[in-house]
Amino acid sequence: MNAKVWLVGAGPGDPGLITVKGLSCIRQADALVYDRLVCAELLAEAPVGCELINVGKRADHHPVPQEEINGILIRQAQLGRKVVRLKGGDPYVFGRGGEEAEALALLGIPFEVVPGITSAIGGLAYAGIPVTHRSHASSFHVITGHLQAGKAPLDWATLARLDGTLVFLMGMSQIDTICHSLIRHGMDPQTPAAAVMQASQHAQRMSVGCLTSLPRRVVEDGLRAPALIVIGEVVQLHDLLKFVPTAIQLDATLPQAELA
Repeated sequence: MNAKVWLVGAGPGDPGLITVKGLSCIRQADALVYDRLVCAELLAEAPVGCELINVGKRADHHPVPQEEINGILIRQAQLGRKVVRLKGGDPYVFGRGGEEAEALALLGIPFEVVPGITSAIGGLAYAGIPVTHRSHASSFHVITGHLQAGKAPLDWATLARLDGTLVFLMGMSQIDTICHSLIRHGMDPQTPAAAVMQASQHAQRMSVGCLTSLPRRVVEDGLRAPALIVIGEVVQLHDLLKFVPTAIQLDATLPQAELA
């Protein structure tokens, strides 16, 4: 079989949210290159003999630079291996999957993207917050809270005028700036807002308030990264729509297509 790289989205945290195709890829991998937020249950699905390569990052701590991660994928593929790059959420939603796919494409290395459930949708659902609702929000906007060095700051004036749900990923270290900037540029200080830590996992916790109070609430509640921030009227639904997720075992009998 020719070498190939699969960029697989692991979902927001609950291992049961992996796609059937993503799980099939993991179970046939020769090398599994994974992020910090990938749960242990999914790593345990790798076959005996699969090389597990941890390239996880934390805020302000990137032990393996992105260029080196690209290099690892390239080198593993050049060894003739089936390589799975397992990323939290979806590979193309602030996961640098686009950069990795570019590096592979430029060298002519075959790759495939297996989408995953982004925390911006699935993680909020587990917190009882729908990103859209006919009575509250007809659009949603996913924004990075962590800009690349040298990039221009966010256009806060435009964001403050958006009529919909705002979801900030990787923004906990900037939560004061996010909330205060939106207020300063015209958003109602009483706009409902929440932060959800470890969304969809057993340890999920959340803080709820408004733009004015949320930065203080997350400190009082001890929330920290990884977490997502959501701003908009849909936050008001969290108490009514919260639920207890069903725990499931990953199904060993699922049909498995031969990767090619």
